[in-house]
Amino acid sequence: MKRKMRVLWLSAIACNGNMHSFLNYPYMEQFLNDFEFISHPILDSEYTLEVIVSNDIPCDILLIEGAISEEFQRADVPIVNIIQRYSKIVQKIVTVGTCATFGGIFRESDYKDISGLHFDKESRVDTFKNIFDKTISVSGCPVHPEILVNTLYAIKKSIALELDNYLRPKEYFAYTVHNGCVRNEYFEYKIDNHQFGALEGCMFYEHGCQAPYTHGSCNKILWNEVNSKTRAGLPCMGCTEPSFPKQNLFSTKKNMGIPEYLPTGVGKRTYLTLAGISKAFTIERLEKKLFDD
Repeated sequence: MKRKMRVLWLSAIACNGNMHSFLNYPYMEQFLNDFEFISHPILDSEYTLEVIVSNDIPCDILLIEGAISEEFQRADVPIVNIIQRYSKIVQKIVTVGTCATFGGIFRESDYKDISGLHFDKESRVDTFKNIFDKTISVSGCPVHPEILVNTLYAIKKSIALELDNYLRPKEYFAYTVHNGCVRNEYFEYKIDNHQFGALEGCMFYEHGCQAPYTHGSCNKILWNEVNSKTRAGLPCMGCTEPSFPKQNLFSTKKNMGIPEYLPTGVGKRTYLTLAGISKAFTIERLEKKLFDD
């Protein structure tokens, strides 16, 4: 009988959204044939958290969900102590979601000195610098279940993942969410005649879409194998990025008519040149509803 990888899911300051997203993984039965949770906040598992925090239970992977503060405790033990304890036991640590990676929305809560495991937004945090090289980050609010599971299988198969500066697998985070968006033609010709939920129009110019400068595979690996925010007619909110969440998520902040945040790698002068050329075109097909007669 093949050996299963033993996983500890540790929940820090979290809303449990990543946990519920993970439960939407469509091939969970196969996953549980290859992995077993020694402890999980929702799924039946071998040990209670009380047993976990007072013993050194053999384990291969530590999953951390939620932001981290030295004040926060689980089972009356500081979360930082639990992390330090099991980081010495496991082969790899995976931060699950944007809060565990960058601090996320819970940076605004009442606990002191809240951050992700290794990053406070874009800045490095040295509290756990001794385990930096053992860590892989899978950001997202919530995390995409397939990207998380694929990362775990890479660890199981001893595949060396190439990581970006935030320890995220480049296989999933080297792209922007703009890559694969079905609205790219509207973007190219600066057509933003959009209403939320509608199939037509780009949402970058007026409606706050952050896809052109957000790293992720949401339009390449679809949610529930069906959809993404931009396909459903909502703007990308930049949930995989260190700066998440920004304010005014449904409007584009501008300076003298120019979006404050431009597509990754595009300078202001280049943007103005391309925008001027694009606005010179009028494409009747893109001005109409897709299903108009």
